[in-house]
This record gives sequence, structure tokens and C-alpha cells, in this order.
Amino acid sequence: MNILHLDTNHPLLIEQLQEVGFQNDEDYTSSKIEIENKINTYDGIIIRSRFAIDRTFLDKAKNLKFIGRVGAGLENIDTEYAKKLGIKLFNAPEGNRNAVGEHALGMILSLFNKLNLADQSVRDGKWLRETHRGIELDGKTIGIIGYGNMGRAFARKLRGFTVEVICYDILEDVENSDATQVGLKELFEKTDILSLHTPQTPKTMGIINQDFINSFKKPFWLINTARGKSVVTQDLVNAIKQGKILGAGLDVLEYEKSSFENLFAPEEQTEIPKTLQELLSMQNVLLSPHVAGWTVESKEKLAQTIVDKIKAKFC
Repeated sequence: MNILHLDTNHPLLIEQLQEVGFQNDEDYTSSKIEIENKINTYDGIIIRSRFAIDRTFLDKAKNLKFIGRVGAGLENIDTEYAKKLGIKLFNAPEGNRNAVGEHALGMILSLFNKLNLADQSVRDGKWLRETHRGIELDGKTIGIIGYGNMGRAFARKLRGFTVEVICYDILEDVENSDATQVGLKELFEKTDILSLHTPQTPKTMGIINQDFINSFKKPFWLINTARGKSVVTQDLVNAIKQGKILGAGLDVLEYEKSSFENLFAPEEQTEIPKTLQELLSMQNVLLSPHVAGWTVESKEKLAQTIVDKIKAKFC
């Protein structure tokens, strides 16, 4: 089988596939149109998020048997059409779930203890102890939306804290010893910290909006290490201003490009939108550039997961 690698990944991916007899070609620079012109000669594709695998692309991939996406989600692939064509889809949420769980917890602890602000003030020659008095995680209720690989990994990280962990998921009976499954009513009543761990689907796009935020009984903290388009930024900014959201840790933003490699494509955006400018100016907002699942260890785990799934199906 011939495999085309469209993004660079951990070298073990190509090495191990070669060991079991796969032919591996690499093309990290050609345009999507150029790839479409030769994709009919390949049995498999390995991609991260370089471009969308849409119906037009798939129609030209006459011999394609599988797509391996080295990451958690599949939103950049027309999954329904791929399945209709009999193309097997592999993704790797198992590979970076631990990293995402640690990142989400780190954001909470940093926000609660004002670590970024305290660090900067000391560097500025200020010693403001009372200004940077923090709050403790113990005694809080953490609500998790989406209790799959990522949500479960985050809940597992909370075992050492005296907290209540509840989860909401569209599937039934997902709870385990780390979290109790609840309905939306109980989630709205109890939550002190809300953490998103959902894939990007039509149902999750814009889920954190004004009406949803206003449904919570008390002000809460928001953590999003899932997908940026799940949060309506303007509604988040308004809620922070009104005190309905106490602060936010955002690894992803609504304005990200679909490849996740850039916030804006230079040719498309030269000025930061006013809403984003407001968000960036807020001291109770902690930001990172879509790196929650982007650790040294997860790079290897993601690649290994894809290799294992391909070998299990085709070897």
C-alpha cells in the first residue's frame, strides 16, 4: 500500500509503517490542487490539519482506503462522504488526552493563583502580595461538558483535589469513578468551573453563548481546550464584563484558521477584531495558542496511536 504523508509528524510513524511493508511518500509543500492531481495513486493519507479533505478531494482519491488524522478531531474531513466511499478513518484522541487534561488543570491553577500577573509584576519591580492573593480549588464543583477521551483524562487529573466533578454528555451512562453524569439543570446549578472537552460538530458550534451562560446559577470560570468555535467570543467578553464569568482559560479561539497553525491568514486579516482586542486586554483571561495537546510526549503518542490503528486494520 502506498501512503502519502501531508504533514510532518514524529519519525516513528514512517519508520514503523515502512517496517511492515508500506510505501511512504512525503509532500509537505504542494498545494491542495496539486495533491488532488496525484491522490488517485495512493491507498492512504496521513494528515494533521493542513487542509480540508472534502467531497471534491475524495472523488479524486479513487484508490483511497484510509485517512489517518494525527490528532483528536475529524472536523476537517467530510466523514459522512468518506464512510460512504468505504474509506476508513483513523484519529488519535488517546494520544494527547493526558496532555490536554494537564493543560486544563494548569490553566485553572494559574488563573486561581494569578501566576501570570504575579510573575509580570515582580519582573516590573513590584511586590504586590495582597493584589495577587489567590483562591483555592478545593471545595469547588467542576462541570465537564463532553466526557470522552479528553473529559475523562481531565477528570482523572482532579483526583488529588477535594472537589466535586460532574459531567454532561449527549451519550447516556458515561460516568465513572472520576465524575458523576448530570443533566443540564444540575450542571447549571452546581458549576463553579466549566471545562469544555467536545469535538467540533454542528451541535457544539457556538454552544457557549449568552443564553447558555445566563442559565448558570452562579458566576463561574470557563476553560476551553476543545475547539474555539464552541464559544461565541462576543458573548464571553460581555459575560466577563458583567461578572457572570469570573475568568477564562482559552487554548483555542473562535478566530483560528481551520489548520490551527495560524490565528489569521496574513492575506485575509490585517486588523484584529474589536471583540478579540477586548478579550486580549482582560487580565482574568489566560491564553495559549492551541497547544493543550501539543507536548513532546503527545507528539510521539499521537503517531504511535495512528500506526497501531493502521496496522490493526491492514496488517
